[in-house]
Amino acid sequence: MENTTNNKEIERKFLIKELPVLSNIEYHMIEQAYLCTSPIVRVRREDNSYYMTYKAKGFLEREEYNLPLDAQSYSHLSAKADGNVITKKRYLIPYSSYMIELDIFEGIFQGLILAEVEFRSTVEADAFVPPDWFGDEVTYDKRYHNSYLSMKGSSFYENS
Repeated sequence: MENTTNNKEIERKFLIKELPVLSNIEYHMIEQAYLCTSPIVRVRREDNSYYMTYKAKGFLEREEYNLPLDAQSYSHLSAKADGNVITKKRYLIPYSSYMIELDIFEGIFQGLILAEVEFRSTVEADAFVPPDWFGDEVTYDKRYHNSYLSMKGSSFYENS
């Protein structure tokens, strides 16, 4: 990962109706802990990379800043997390000119599966036609933000 990155994140988020075949798809193991949810400050381990992220408020579009960490710093900060530490397997699935990030949650949120697709502009995001295996869009439903999940139990989405 580069040093500090500053991005405007534009993404749509979906539930999944039916999983695609994942046997030959690349994935990453992710663990993330939230130090604060307003504003959003999280630390993440993605395989053997570590970083801290600040995310501004928003749904479809928001500012995001990443700072690199080492394993020791990650361990120290993640121990100070508020709420649940989120663990998930993230599959990277090419689709047209996009990369679908398919998250299969583990631990307390086992059974939850979400797909995110990032875009270069809101016009592009609005024009996106999801694949047939996507379910309902939850971009504007705060219950499916990882920061919200970090403060909740698994039962909230089981009855949604």
